[in-house]
Amino acid sequence: MTTRTDLSASPLVESRDDLISVFSGGEKPRADWRIGTEHEKFVYRLADHRAPSWDEPGGIRDLLEGLTEFGWKPVLEGGKIIALAGDDGTVSLEPAGQFELSGAPLSNLHESCAESGRHLQQVKAVGDKLRLGFLGLGMWPDKTRAELPIMPKGRYKIMLDHMPRVGSLGLDMMLRTCTIQVNLDYSSEADMVKKFRVGLALQPVATALFANSPFTEGKPNGFKSFRSHIWEDTDPHRTGMLPFVFEDGFGYERYCDYALDVPMYFVFRDGKYIDAAGLSFRDFLDGELSVLPGEKPTVADWNDHLSTAFPEVRLKSFLEMRGADGGRWGRICALPALWVGLLYDDNALDAAWDRVKHWTIEEREALRHAVPAEALDARVPGGGTMRDLAGEVLEIATAGLSARAQLNASGDNESGFLDPLREVVSSGMTFADRLLERYHGEWQGDVSRVYEEYSF
Repeated sequence: MTTRTDLSASPLVESRDDLISVFSGGEKPRADWRIGTEHEKFVYRLADHRAPSWDEPGGIRDLLEGLTEFGWKPVLEGGKIIALAGDDGTVSLEPAGQFELSGAPLSNLHESCAESGRHLQQVKAVGDKLRLGFLGLGMWPDKTRAELPIMPKGRYKIMLDHMPRVGSLGLDMMLRTCTIQVNLDYSSEADMVKKFRVGLALQPVATALFANSPFTEGKPNGFKSFRSHIWEDTDPHRTGMLPFVFEDGFGYERYCDYALDVPMYFVFRDGKYIDAAGLSFRDFLDGELSVLPGEKPTVADWNDHLSTAFPEVRLKSFLEMRGADGGRWGRICALPALWVGLLYDDNALDAAWDRVKHWTIEEREALRHAVPAEALDARVPGGGTMRDLAGEVLEIATAGLSARAQLNASGDNESGFLDPLREVVSSGMTFADRLLERYHGEWQGDVSRVYEEYSF
């Protein structure tokens, strides 16, 4: 989740235009389009697989401080180190200590994958000293909520208190899941709209291809991506497939209206988070927010608020693709490859839109609901299975990446980063299927084997 690293003064929101300008201000010419990859992983103690707390010796605080050896600069909240800033973006903490790299905006997938590799090398080097390991899955395979620590970030306490009021699985989202995401640019409002629609309609494809969370508290949970299922019962006011995105007239203003209707979580003032859970940003605009009477929001407040909506695709000054489970290194590179291939080449974007534009709202919702449990076996609108659709989508993405002609020093384009996903389609086996196969086979029901065989 978003970590504030810029504490400088922010201008007041004077009008609705100031809200919309956050979206329009993200417009960039194609030459300036960038790729920002985010990925999370679970941290555990090698000795007993326990999730370390922030302040224990050899815990999360020491891990963050250890990374300063590589040039990362501490980000403090209440005098405590809770994130790092550097040339490769931001290192931050999810609520139970899941470790995240929010990568810098980069020009191509070769750079993005190299960035992920540097980060993993660094955390493993520090982790070796502290006897910590790192696991790339979509959900803790064995931990109960009660077994997990809470990081000392003010926004998390507010969210943890509020989540049980609006859904039964929100605490699991915060404490027990990990994801891979990618942030992508657009050139205009019309370009944003088309990319948003394609990304939203095809987000279940990413969920199926990256399905990697089949265990809960040591047992199969009946899902291939339980992480994705969790979002269906987290908070209906701020999650989902956003049917209005496919309606005529959708654009910046309509998304602004949606975001204004999302209940608030907090306001950040003087280095502290003020609980505003359930309150209205519209009241804030009118100077009638009960926790800050008479005060009006800044642009930074609006950006904070935008980060508290959690639809399958999210708009800020860029688009976030949010449907994938966490995974190991090759999958970290594959997720941005999928979406860059589909959205950053005009012919690929047109082909992808042609494939999904006739789907009804009901069909899109049904597919979103089916995929967490069925993954590649889910039926898709118009007939066929998700495996069939995923194969088509990968062909489109491959063509898009080839057309970009972004070559590395060996002369390879970016399409090779899709290889882990091609293997999923060709085999018909998601990562979750392979984990379940091991669980029912040679692991003999012992989920703890995942630590020795599937860590970074």
